[in-house]
Amino acid sequence: MSASTPLLLATTNPAKQSTLRELLAGLSLRLVTPQELGLTAAPEEVGDTHEEIARLKAREWSLAADMLVIATDGGLVIPALGGRWESRFTHRFAGPAADDSERISRLLDLMRTYKDNQRAASWVEALAIADRGQVLASWELAGSAGVIAESAQGKPYVPGFWAFTVWEFPNLGKIYNQLSQQERESLGDHWGRLRALVQEFFREYLARRRGQGSR
Repeated sequence: MSASTPLLLATTNPAKQSTLRELLAGLSLRLVTPQELGLTAAPEEVGDTHEEIARLKAREWSLAADMLVIATDGGLVIPALGGRWESRFTHRFAGPAADDSERISRLLDLMRTYKDNQRAASWVEALAIADRGQVLASWELAGSAGVIAESAQGKPYVPGFWAFTVWEFPNLGKIYNQLSQQERESLGDHWGRLRALVQEFFREYLARRRGQGSR
């Protein structure tokens, strides 16, 4: 077997690619992106849960690339909005042509009449691993509990993660983008828990491949 196993980061979002690299750090994997392979057509995001969507993404990307892939899907959970909000459509709720500033503005407009605990918001993230059309593993985890900020003014923005600009943790006086790694872990952050699951999966997966004498 070669020194490292190729794995496609099944997203064209550079911020999400960076997060996935952190999850996979230290493993004997050679990480590649759709851009490096000349892949541009992302799978349609359909499914009743984030995990279903992540599994679909992983399966379709793995067929398109003919290789091992990792894919995710996540979104904000905002109970006060009821039927006016669906976490699966967090990225698309403002329409397919909206940019991040429009998404932030639209969400703040939706939340304008809500106060204090009514602004509660959490995150859900799903992750799936597939190889040539076969899903090997998947998880869906609820993230930390915060609130939707009343304004985005003066808050740092990270391209590709627009929702984190207005996802706030009042007890720490910070939005998600400002949290340190230690603070995220203290809140039971979804990425930290997913990292543990992903690391365990790939350690066992790579050990099996070595035992089978795979290249």
